[in-house]
Amino acid sequence: MYLVNRENKQSKKIEPVTFTSLGLKEREDLQEWIVREPLILGEELLIIQKEFAGFSDTNERLDLLAIDRKGELVIIENKLDDTGKDVTWQAMKYASYCSTLGKEGIRKIYQDYLNKTEPGIAAEDRICDFLNKSDFDEVQLNHDLAQRIILVAREFRKEVTSTVLWARKFRIQIQCIKVIPYIFEGHLLLDTEQIIPVKDVADIIISLDEKAHDEIATGAEIAERELIRDRFWRELLLQMNTQSSLYIGINTEANHYDHWLSTGAGMGGLSYTFVITKKYAAVELGINKASQEENKAIYDALVINKETIETNFGEALSWQRLDEKKMSRITCILDGVNIFNDDDWPKIKEFLISKMIQFSETMKPYIAKIKPGM
Repeated sequence: MYLVNRENKQSKKIEPVTFTSLGLKEREDLQEWIVREPLILGEELLIIQKEFAGFSDTNERLDLLAIDRKGELVIIENKLDDTGKDVTWQAMKYASYCSTLGKEGIRKIYQDYLNKTEPGIAAEDRICDFLNKSDFDEVQLNHDLAQRIILVAREFRKEVTSTVLWARKFRIQIQCIKVIPYIFEGHLLLDTEQIIPVKDVADIIISLDEKAHDEIATGAEIAERELIRDRFWRELLLQMNTQSSLYIGINTEANHYDHWLSTGAGMGGLSYTFVITKKYAAVELGINKASQEENKAIYDALVINKETIETNFGEALSWQRLDEKKMSRITCILDGVNIFNDDDWPKIKEFLISKMIQFSETMKPYIAKIKPGM
């Protein structure tokens, strides 16, 4: 790694160091860095347990257990400066133990973890949010028994990389990620590099896996729900477009399989959204520009007028700044209805159409006052 002076074109090499020389520990340091920022490993992961020992007839503990964006389990095994010679076998054992975990078992494991780290948070809600699912019934976890393994260390022994390459020939999903520490002007820098598989090759493999997942992994129950939502959206838009031009241009012939349907709100990054789930229906204003800072500034500009907006709208709204997320939203919710119950459809349609028309008219002048780039 080099530090480059852009003015005089000089460069200075920053020498790597070892974790041991810095007095760093595997569990107290490296593991905690990954827990707090899983993107260190190059992808979005939901850590659901650490130092997991919930295996029958063994006292072994795996370092970290996570879920990826496809709902697959990821076994993460951390080492510091040297992997040792048995890390691959160790991780494969853990993967075999985890292969028997079902959806409810995974939920319970994560809930136990949240009870210690974030009391009051429901595991199913956090998992649904991470996987972008409307309710836990639609979530599939560990469903094709393709557990993944990520090995993390500063240096990988040849016998480890050789075993990993051999295992990958048999479609065992193992990655090796190098983590190298540097010290510069008193700051600890961390450089990560995926060495197996080579990243460009991995991207191609991941793309093929995702395509196969999209085409064949969707269960019959989920497919049926998608068809129900598609039918509902078509009927709703036909009725909505006779009363408002807000959703004119949304193609009613397209397939609308998801639990939400959006249209523009008169400003880039802002949208009006219909939401339908098994437990509620909602209309909302989503604030989702590229910058989290800008989103929060827009939300703050709107919430100042909360009392007047709610008076004009005719009822209280749910104001969700969502400080930990990039987006914010303002929502009107109808609880106690189920999109998969046809008897609820008239009530849901009436609510969505009437509230969206009133909501968009109420918000329109306030959105118009928002200054670009705020």
